Amino acid sequence: MLNRYPLWKNLLIVFVLLLGALYAAPNLYPDDYAIQLSGSRAAYEVDQPMLDRTRALLERNGIKVKELELNKTSGLIRFENGEDQLRAKPLITRLLGDNYVVALNLAATTPDWMTSIGAGPMKLGLDLRGGVHFLLEVDLPQAVGAKLENYASEIKSRLREDRLRYRTVEHRPDGSLAVKFPKAETRDKALSVLRKDYPQFLVTDEDASNAYYVIVNLTEATIREIEDYAIKQNLTTLRNRVNELGVAEPLVQRQGRNRIVVQLPGIQDTAAAKRIIGKTATLEFRLEASPSASSARTEKYSFRANPGRTAILEKDIIIKGDNVSNAAATFDENGQPQVSITLDAQGGELMARTTRNAVKRRMAVLFVEHKSRTVTKTVNGEQVEQRVPYVEKNIISLATIQTVLGSQFRITGLDGAGESSELALLLRAGALAAPIYFVEERTVGPSLGAQNIELGVTSVQIGFALVLIFMAVYYRVFGLLANVALTLNLVLLVAVMSMLSATLTLPGIAGIVLTVGMAVDANVLIFARIKEELKNGLPPQSAIHAGFDRAFTTIFDANITTLLAAVILFAMGTGPVKGFAITLSVGIVTSMFTAIVVTRMLVNLAYGGRSIQKLAI
Repeated sequence: MLNRYPLWKNLLIVFVLLLGALYAAPNLYPDDYAIQLSGSRAAYEVDQPMLDRTRALLERNGIKVKELELNKTSGLIRFENGEDQLRAKPLITRLLGDNYVVALNLAATTPDWMTSIGAGPMKLGLDLRGGVHFLLEVDLPQAVGAKLENYASEIKSRLREDRLRYRTVEHRPDGSLAVKFPKAETRDKALSVLRKDYPQFLVTDEDASNAYYVIVNLTEATIREIEDYAIKQNLTTLRNRVNELGVAEPLVQRQGRNRIVVQLPGIQDTAAAKRIIGKTATLEFRLEASPSASSARTEKYSFRANPGRTAILEKDIIIKGDNVSNAAATFDENGQPQVSITLDAQGGELMARTTRNAVKRRMAVLFVEHKSRTVTKTVNGEQVEQRVPYVEKNIISLATIQTVLGSQFRITGLDGAGESSELALLLRAGALAAPIYFVEERTVGPSLGAQNIELGVTSVQIGFALVLIFMAVYYRVFGLLANVALTLNLVLLVAVMSMLSATLTLPGIAGIVLTVGMAVDANVLIFARIKEELKNGLPPQSAIHAGFDRAFTTIFDANITTLLAAVILFAMGTGPVKGFAITLSVGIVTSMFTAIVVTRMLVNLAYGGRSIQKLAI
């Protein structure tokens, strides 16, 4: 019989629509204004007594707390409105101090039963939810200088291998290394060795009164290579750190020769974001100094786990964290936490070269962290909190070298499993190859995002209403059925976006508006075809059947070409272009389903199997 779906097909369509409604429902639950509490290190954990002290402090200051949540080692404080959230933040920061990160957040209110089946709201981009925009500048001269220090250590080791005695290795203001020798003969041998082993250097000789020098300069090609590596390494490290934040649709990309742009949707606290992005932590491997070593070539450091204990180390660095290619937190044979380290080829060679002549000596692992402390200063008669950066270096391990080390070894002596996990994570994320400075920072506030959402929703509502009115007036009953399908199309679009964890941006809302027009366009083609078949003398049931069947090819071709364009936009575009392409792509798929399948089901239910003489179209 014409225009009748079998029962199983009707049930399958209804099931898909109900599933779409279920996964779109979490978007009806607005986020709570909240403050996230977490330790600046794994050693600092948030516990229930801390949350209770925080609640008491806020209540004394007239701030109502909606709910407190403790999630393993972090805490979440929910508020009724954004004003209480902003008032509470400085109070909590002063209470907890610099050992804890206090960050503004928006917390989901989706019911647990929805979350348990994977249903959640759409993620919102920077232009809708708010967030921070940073423009960072990479200190490329510092990157070149740091690499030159590594080369200086390599040169010293290489000369010692060939028993070529030198007096000093000096860094000159022009960016060169000057190696001083007591004899011209030794200088000439060293000159030959360095020219052979280091083709990336421009090696020359220089004579002075009672001194003979080898001058080492980096070639222009080598400098450019170091600078490009520093930018790429910093990009990789920043992306890894941003990924650890769990930010939806972050943007980390290079801009110009020495700048990086970072955009983090959903983060309203600029200071907290800066601390997370700008945090630098790495390792240095050094030998313990011998008792007879000159004080000019040694430095004293305390242990991280026991500040009262100290050790004297050589200034020369064997390798840094840059040479770590992988790190994993494990346990040794006694059940104690450790970090298994894998070095790259260069790091493994340097480690083997150094430890070959240092068996039975002790080697230290130095943890280097760039931190900041809060200092209160008086500016124009007002108390202002400022953060002062500083570098903290502590020994986390000092162990005897039992055999020559290669590219794989272990670090022990860590303060608990949390410490080993944190260290492994930082090493995997990588260290910044060069310091970064915040050139520009902008905050997109939640109020502006709310305005964007309100304007975007209004535009969708106006466009949707105009389409509904047109279809109902022009196509009558068929128009009303198309309006139901169009409404279901928006529900499915939101559901698919939520299930894919896609990020909705302001251009994405424009894509939804376009999808509304495209969805009804398919119905217009079908209905126009039905009217044409009626004019050609076909009976109503046959006209409906022919209209849907013969319009399908045209609809499919038109939507496939648009879908291909959307996929190319998504693959090649970035930022706003990608946000538009996502909603357009999803909207094309859902609109084809609702316009062809759902509308036909509704038409079948209204007219199928009935004897009709005239269609309301």
